[in-house]
Amino acid sequence: MGLLQGFGVTFKQMFLPRVTSLYPEEKRPKPERFHGRHVLNRYEDGMEKCIGCELCAGVCPAKCIYVRGADNNPDSPVSPGERFGFVYEINYLRCIHCDLCVEACPTEAITETKLFELSFTNRDDAIYTKTELLVDDDGRAQRQPWELWKGGEDDDTSGWMRATSPSGDAGFEGRVAWSNELGFGYREPEKGQSDSVAPTPGPGEEQS
Repeated sequence: MGLLQGFGVTFKQMFLPRVTSLYPEEKRPKPERFHGRHVLNRYEDGMEKCIGCELCAGVCPAKCIYVRGADNNPDSPVSPGERFGFVYEINYLRCIHCDLCVEACPTEAITETKLFELSFTNRDDAIYTKTELLVDDDGRAQRQPWELWKGGEDDDTSGWMRATSPSGDAGFEGRVAWSNELGFGYREPEKGQSDSVAPTPGPGEEQS
């Protein structure tokens, strides 16, 4: 009797809606602010956003980021500022995806994709260099052989940065405070503080 009751539970579940997916062939959608593998962004003209200030490395609680800046060559600058990120490395054996680096970056250079499936057979592969982190000419994350990309993981890399840009001050909700991104252009502001509070007028703006 107990055996039949057990099979009854099994057969009952067979006709209920499926809650699982055929992973890894199918991946469930992730929230816009999901913390995954990082990318180094570029401006629409192709210039790198990273200025080598090392603030991301300084704020990282896991000490997984190493940055070394260098002076730009006036004849062939890499970034719009005086300096650029000459060396940029992230050790994913240490990274905890807290996104403090994204909040600390003054130029929105580092943001995160929704990709978290990383399978290394070599420990050296876990240390991503600037070559692997910098977005390609379409503004997309560069795919590595050990990463599971199914599409859409890097559609909204700046979601967390745009959500936290007002720093909790409702007066800055809806205010665009970031630059356009290569391949994506202008990004709409994130909501989250208070729709009832109008943004504080900025320089050259009028109160509506």
